[in-house]
Amino acid sequence: MLLSALSLGIFSCKKEVKETPQDEVSQETLQKISTLGFGTENVQRIEEGYLVEGDIVLTEGNLNEAPNSPRLRIAEVEQYHTFNLVTGWPRTITVSSSGTLNAAVNSAINDAIGRYNAQNLGLTFTRVASGGQINIKLVNGGPYIASAGFPSGGEPYNTVKFNRQYENYSSGFLTTVIAHEMGHCIGFRHTDYMNRSYSCGGSGGNEGAGSIGAVHIPGTPTGPDSGSWMLACLSATTNRPFNNNDKVALNYLY
Repeated sequence: MLLSALSLGIFSCKKEVKETPQDEVSQETLQKISTLGFGTENVQRIEEGYLVEGDIVLTEGNLNEAPNSPRLRIAEVEQYHTFNLVTGWPRTITVSSSGTLNAAVNSAINDAIGRYNAQNLGLTFTRVASGGQINIKLVNGGPYIASAGFPSGGEPYNTVKFNRQYENYSSGFLTTVIAHEMGHCIGFRHTDYMNRSYSCGGSGGNEGAGSIGAVHIPGTPTGPDSGSWMLACLSATTNRPFNNNDKVALNYLY
């Protein structure tokens, strides 16, 4: 049973005559999401704006962004990053948490930080008691396992929401989920963005490229990469430490 990385339910709503229900996503918004380079299937309204591709947050501000780059490439299953990355490194990014975490989630945050720091990148992550530049926030329910967004203004996306429903899953699963969302926070897209069925099953779905960018990272493979930590979906028993291609991608960017 595959769990979307990180969305489980399919959202649906009924269109009313002559008006748009509060939680229905308008065609205008879907077009903006498509232009940014994200799939428009099962887009959901959330507090911050819109949830796309199962676990990525797009705010209203994101919908009006129009960066571009000559490096855009729409290709195979490879490692990808957005046009917006964390800048000013070498630097330390602080990571905090909020909500009542159990021991498993607390350890998973530390282990995810450890996975990054073991790569000796220009970005170092350190745990702080509160007010971190990335805050792991425990939430009660939601249409996802966890969610996050992309960098803005050279800074990492500041919030990872983790659904309490999954706090008792295996340590490898929890660490992989946290590390995956931290990957979004520093600018990584899904490895299988061009065909989510690779990790999620079902019919193929291209998440697009567009002005947010899906920039291929040189040195990563042009074929499927079954072990990547940035694949869109995972099972309840999945554990994905960084594989060799992930390490190439991390070291290329940071």
